[in-house]
Amino acid sequence: MRLLRSVLYGTITVAAVLAAQTPPPKEWIDPDTGHRVVRLTDEPGSASLYFNQNGYTADGKKLIYTTPNGISVFNLETRATKVVVTGNVKVIVTGHKTQNVYYLKGDTIFSTDADSGVTREIAKVPARSSVVTVNADETMLAGTYTERDAAPVNVTAPGQPQQLVQAPNKGQMMEERLAARIPMGMFTVNVKTGEVKTIHKSTDWLNHLEFSPTDPTLLMFCHEGPWHKVDRIWTIRTDGTHITQIHTRTMAMEIFGHEFWAPDGKTIWYDLQTPRGEVFWLAGYNVETGTRTWYHLDRDEWSIHFNVTKDGTLFCGDGGDPGQVARAKNGQWIYLFRPELAPNRGIEDKNFVNPGVLRSEKLVNMSKHQYKLEPNVSFTPDQKWVVFRSNMFGETYVFAVEAAKANQATLK
Repeated sequence: MRLLRSVLYGTITVAAVLAAQTPPPKEWIDPDTGHRVVRLTDEPGSASLYFNQNGYTADGKKLIYTTPNGISVFNLETRATKVVVTGNVKVIVTGHKTQNVYYLKGDTIFSTDADSGVTREIAKVPARSSVVTVNADETMLAGTYTERDAAPVNVTAPGQPQQLVQAPNKGQMMEERLAARIPMGMFTVNVKTGEVKTIHKSTDWLNHLEFSPTDPTLLMFCHEGPWHKVDRIWTIRTDGTHITQIHTRTMAMEIFGHEFWAPDGKTIWYDLQTPRGEVFWLAGYNVETGTRTWYHLDRDEWSIHFNVTKDGTLFCGDGGDPGQVARAKNGQWIYLFRPELAPNRGIEDKNFVNPGVLRSEKLVNMSKHQYKLEPNVSFTPDQKWVVFRSNMFGETYVFAVEAAKANQATLK
């Protein structure tokens, strides 16, 4: 009996190892949605960037992704891949103007041209800091530092590899970090000279910095922490002026976050729940006009992250499992959303929110995906594909799903 158990155990172990070594299919039609899914990367442990990080080169032809060995690029036209940076690095973002990808290696910021491979050292970063964004004309980077030792949630130490999986006991960690009231600074880095300049100091937990994709002097940031306890979304000018609160809470347990810029730089979009875990919106604030637009979603359609096309006509979401805030019973999907404003047959008032709904379409069945790894959806520059990362086959890879129903289209 023991021998039989040993043989069976050995057989199962070998089978598991062989299964783990078998790469996922390169392409398939999702039987539940009718949409074509393509695996973009071959390296186990490869991942697309966080949902608010620009991962596409300025010419719109290449996707930057991370691997256990560094940073690589996927050509969206030819499907060819190429290593851009090797070593223990942390990617920051790709530029909107050049083909550069910006990253931290140790305590130093570098840029490397994704086409030519030309690399430039930019600057040393302050101690206990993180640099996370570059501005529209690539003249300035921005980040934060703590004035004493602390490890903010979701902020990787300089030079360390990208952290893909959510931290255990994240809620408790968020509470403790918020209560610590550790003095912090927000700073900019001059790309040409390397000058580091502090533009804002606070004992609030500063995080989630993202430059406007069109306005080089406008920077979005958040007061991090449990969402029901913080006024999260803010903007600031790079000279430290015009600190502006983007959303004001109107009820107890109202939460809002995972904010991101529309590609035109006019609207900040964010997840809004009134109250937490009950009523779900994708909310937008126009930074030029102050206009507010809220699109409603059903519970199962709520997503950890959302994103939007260049022309603003489509949104996507990465869904969530029952353990997420929405407690969705059937929410493990990659979604496509078509926004639809509700007609106004009442009072016109520029101070009113413009309400609407998001009409959903399921793109990928994510029931085999473990949501401790967030899929982090984004649209390709041509708006035809939604890119995401997934561990549905065990190891993490980068995939893309075609927004249109399956046909003979390729990634061109």
